[in-house]
Amino acid sequence: MKKYLHITLSILLLFIGINVFSQQKTDSITLSDQYIVFEGDTLLIELDEIMLLKKVKFKTAYDQKYYYWFRKKVLKAYPYAKLASERLTVLNQRRDSIKSRSKKREYTIRVQKYMEGEFTDQLKKLTRTEGRILIKLIHRQTGETAFDVVKDLRSGWKAFWYNTTASMFKLSLKDKYNPEKNPEDYLIEDILQRAFIAGILKEQPSKLNYDYINLSKKEIDVSSIVNKKK
Repeated sequence: MKKYLHITLSILLLFIGINVFSQQKTDSITLSDQYIVFEGDTLLIELDEIMLLKKVKFKTAYDQKYYYWFRKKVLKAYPYAKLASERLTVLNQRRDSIKSRSKKREYTIRVQKYMEGEFTDQLKKLTRTEGRILIKLIHRQTGETAFDVVKDLRSGWKAFWYNTTASMFKLSLKDKYNPEKNPEDYLIEDILQRAFIAGILKEQPSKLNYDYINLSKKEIDVSSIVNKKK
């Protein structure tokens, strides 16, 4: 068993690039985040999972510029969608505990006004592209389209007029997030996953059901997205 553990440790060290002789020793104990050696016996501890993503390849310099420009938009929009999901979760939990229908409606209106006051000025500063990404991310984080969220908080009539207004800017509150079929959504998802791994964004699990691990096997074709937008 001891021999097996030492072989396992050697393979592990080669993989993660750690030199065992660089560790500090005290009283026959070698301490590391990945393993412990105590009086000659090696004990392995569980490592956190690390997702390795393919390097993004660009066919042209323009594709590369577009990617980093689009990346900024995604990083800007995501926190709003994450916060909206958190607010809606609290709203639904508290609303479910209220028995009176009229008091439920009163509470919903109060929260809705609070959210409008909290977000309106900031959301007005979003560009059309950032707005389109936010609509998609709201669906990713809440499991509901922006249209359904407005319909639930306000009314079907308000949702209709909000969507009509959005259509003037070539946006739709009914847009859904589908990284498995939509290349731009896949690009958004890839940008998010890289940002989560790098610690740039704090991950909030998606409410949608899709397998990113399987998706990540595909190459990102930025050119097809750029050409589609032209």
